[in-house]
Amino acid sequence: MLSKLPAMANSLLLPLSLVLMFSFHGCIAQLELSQRQFWQNLQEQQQHRLRAKTQCRIERLNAREPSRKYNYDAGHYEIWDSNSEDFECAGIEFVRYVIQPKGLYLPHYINAPGLIYVTEGSGIHGLVFPGCAETFESDSSFSSSEGHESRYRDRHQKLRRFRNGDVLALPQGLTYWIYNDKDTPITIVALVDVGNDNNQLDLQFRKFFLAGKPQASQSQGEYRESRRSREQGSQGGRGREEEQEKGNIFAGFDQDLLAEALDVDTQIINKLQSREDERGVIVRAEKLRLALPEFEEEREREREPGRGGYNGLEETFCSAKIRENIDHPARADVYNPRGGRLSTVNSHSLPILSYLRLSAQKGVLYKNAIMTPHWSTNSHSAMYVTRGSARIQVVGNNGRRVFDEDVNQGQLLVMPQNFVVVKKASNEGFEWITFKTNNNAISNQLAGRLSAIRAMPIDVLTNSYGFSREDAWDLKYKREEATLFSPGSKS
Repeated sequence: MLSKLPAMANSLLLPLSLVLMFSFHGCIAQLELSQRQFWQNLQEQQQHRLRAKTQCRIERLNAREPSRKYNYDAGHYEIWDSNSEDFECAGIEFVRYVIQPKGLYLPHYINAPGLIYVTEGSGIHGLVFPGCAETFESDSSFSSSEGHESRYRDRHQKLRRFRNGDVLALPQGLTYWIYNDKDTPITIVALVDVGNDNNQLDLQFRKFFLAGKPQASQSQGEYRESRRSREQGSQGGRGREEEQEKGNIFAGFDQDLLAEALDVDTQIINKLQSREDERGVIVRAEKLRLALPEFEEEREREREPGRGGYNGLEETFCSAKIRENIDHPARADVYNPRGGRLSTVNSHSLPILSYLRLSAQKGVLYKNAIMTPHWSTNSHSAMYVTRGSARIQVVGNNGRRVFDEDVNQGQLLVMPQNFVVVKKASNEGFEWITFKTNNNAISNQLAGRLSAIRAMPIDVLTNSYGFSREDAWDLKYKREEATLFSPGSKS
């Protein structure tokens, strides 16, 4: 009996070795597949803007402020003039709007994906997902023409609260609106990525309003003359939209046909088309009553480090998470107690951004602190200053400085892909929000522990720059911080 044990052991070892061998090869194959998928996804992210590739002849960058302002009944709207090489290169539009208390930014949709950042205030917004159920209910009432009050139960899609510091994802073609139910104004800045492949029109920023009269209170119309084409046949040039009276999308239809389609009286259609409405697109809505769950529980959960209300399993198209707050210090991805902090929202933290192919980064530099010289490998960047000021330098591929100025609160600076930028905060510090045209933007650094210089052998540095090994050692190791640097000895 004992003599049979070695034979049995050998017979058992053979299948076990085969299992281990196949498992090992399976793991290797899985790793290779993961690597292929990583580079394939990276390639797709890099190529998604090729359809709308624009001219990038950058001679000079400028820190810009809004060039046009349009006043409405309960707020105003500002737009940056994009007739410049930097906007042309990045394929973006940038806007800022203020909604006063009890102000309603009327329902509309746009032709390209965008990102919204709330710099001040809080309120309620709605985003209509096509084909999704009306999951919110509220009791309401109205007075009939006979003077009788009738009660009914209203059903609508999900409502969401937002507050300062929130980044909101805005897919193209989806209707959205915003209401200020608080006592202080809401200030919002937004990037619209007209160069994104999700926009299959041209590089013209278009807004389609479902209500109101967009041209009200505008001397020349909000639909400005776009940038002129810089050469005949240029893909980057934007056409001139016809100067004519503008209205909402219902205004263009025949009243009788629209009344039949909606099965209502033409009197209602006349109101729907808003031909005589001069309030603009941000109107006062004193009697607007909206019911939605309390916001405080979610706010408290977000304040706790490492905690969030989503694990990714419950997200569907109709209930997709579209908001992420990146202002709270506990949310920081990079932190230096002497330098500052950085917080990033991308498709890992907000999955809907993988569809929009956009991301954002909130930065804070303390007094006289420096952010390492760096460049974005796969995106353009639009930096809006939310507080303080800083000296910023940007250098292009020919080694020529294309920007060297102080930037201040309320200004916008567009930085093209691969252009190297360095920031140094003033005595009052510096805060900003950067929108990036890639859902997983990657930065490369020139100084610090994570830099390209640090990753190269000393002999490569000595032969590249022609200095001693001691100098190469100082260049490589003297700055031990990673991304945000404390003030240097020369400050």
